Amino acid sequence: MEINTFLQNFADLLDDTDATLIKQETVFRDLEEWDSLTALSLIAMADEEYEVKLTGDDIKSSNSLNDIFEIIKNKG
Repeated sequence: MEINTFLQNFADLLDDTDATLIKQETVFRDLEEWDSLTALSLIAMADEEYEVKLTGDDIKSSNSLNDIFEIIKNKG
């Protein structure tokens, strides 16, 4: 699993956010477009793309996109 692929998949979840803002160190909660629906979309993306069951607690315990990536990588 590559971080750049994950970041692109995450960027694809967002309609109005510039993809250049999506980096490993991005604090996803600071994105204007981040909301509970986006969180659910992230959970669905992790399941579809990586066959990983990401939980709400996984998201709550994460700050950056790299944190989410590491959780998915470790569960995969």
